[in-house]
Amino acid sequence: MSYASARPDEKAFQSDAVENAVAEIAGAIGHDPELAWMFSNCFPNTLDRAVEHEFVDGRPDTFVVTGDIDAMWLRDSTAQVWPYLRLAPADPALANLLRGVINRQTACVLIDPYANAFSRDGESMSPWADDTTDMRPGVYERKWEVDSLCWVVRLAHGYWKATGDTSAFDGLWQAAMELVLATFQEQQRFDGAGPYRFERKTDRKIDTLVRSGVGPEANPCGLIVSSFRPSDDRCELPYNVPANLMAVAACRQLAEMAETGLLPAELWSQATSLAIQIRAALEIEGVSRVNREETWSYECDAMGNHLQADDPNHPSLLSLPYLGLWNRDHPRYVATRHWALSAANPHYAQGTAASGGTSVHQGDDWIWPLSVITQALTSTDEEEVRSCLRTLKATHAGTGLIHESFHKDDPNQFTREWFGRGNSLFGELIAELHRTRPNLLEL
Repeated sequence: MSYASARPDEKAFQSDAVENAVAEIAGAIGHDPELAWMFSNCFPNTLDRAVEHEFVDGRPDTFVVTGDIDAMWLRDSTAQVWPYLRLAPADPALANLLRGVINRQTACVLIDPYANAFSRDGESMSPWADDTTDMRPGVYERKWEVDSLCWVVRLAHGYWKATGDTSAFDGLWQAAMELVLATFQEQQRFDGAGPYRFERKTDRKIDTLVRSGVGPEANPCGLIVSSFRPSDDRCELPYNVPANLMAVAACRQLAEMAETGLLPAELWSQATSLAIQIRAALEIEGVSRVNREETWSYECDAMGNHLQADDPNHPSLLSLPYLGLWNRDHPRYVATRHWALSAANPHYAQGTAASGGTSVHQGDDWIWPLSVITQALTSTDEEEVRSCLRTLKATHAGTGLIHESFHKDDPNQFTREWFGRGNSLFGELIAELHRTRPNLLEL
């Protein structure tokens, strides 16, 4: 196999700290040239190709394209730059780029807190402009997903903890965070369904909502309704459990920032109360039993119905420890993880080429590398981690990059030639193993 670099000659942004990390880590695993090559391609991929960094009205502004779809997802943009946070204190230019992502996400939330993806500018016509919803200039797609706003909070909090820098947390950012909390409370639906409606003219039922765009019926209980999953597919039941767990974390992160004066004092009380309320409701409504073991459900409706499944896209049940949402040693997570990585999960495939999580987004014959990477990130078993790495090496179809999904029996059939989030998560996995468990990179 040829290990010619898959990086472009002209890079969108170059960070000395990232380049040094690539050289150090790839050099340390030089005994495995294929793994070193994949890491060298994937870890800097977002900076190489996905960012457009400039100053707007004197503030850094960074648009992060998701890959071969020319739009910025709130979820993806955080996930794509997340591995760089650790390097930002040593690289002022990189820190400035990350502040630009926070500023751009702030602007996006203020345009529409219900949108999941945004255009590069406010003038481009969205391919979904005909959706029956309140489409606004600058919105690429308007699927309400609880986790979208959680990722915005996660990046701001993570950047603050990594650098100590508060320069991005101005009045606009404060207004956006107030809107995040207000939207969470609005979608608890104690006072009716709220303003959000969404319908699309399509043969794919997973892309439109039932009941005239309101979505499936929910019993108000303190959980937040999520109309769509992190896969951008509609929820079967209205309360997505991992997204609500992430909302608990986001509220706690905002409360922590409010304690230091980065947000108005009254938001501390609002965020803290909301976190307690959602957390209590999750214990009542989000827990079920599989084979007599207590597990998390993937979705529920607080009317006695539970969906036992998982999806590769974060937040997923499998990803809870990686996202800091639950302890990997907790019996409930251990039981949940066991069935999520088995045929008991309707979105898990065992093929001749690989086994892993699938999604209704592409179908149950298509394994998502995100699930394999997440399995490695959350594992305490060394051989399981090595097995995941061997799978990732065997399924990149000779490209040295991570794709959205591949066919369980033929990795040469794959979706998304360029999938930024997958590349970043793989790079993060290798960097984390190099930092904490370097022996696992000796395949």
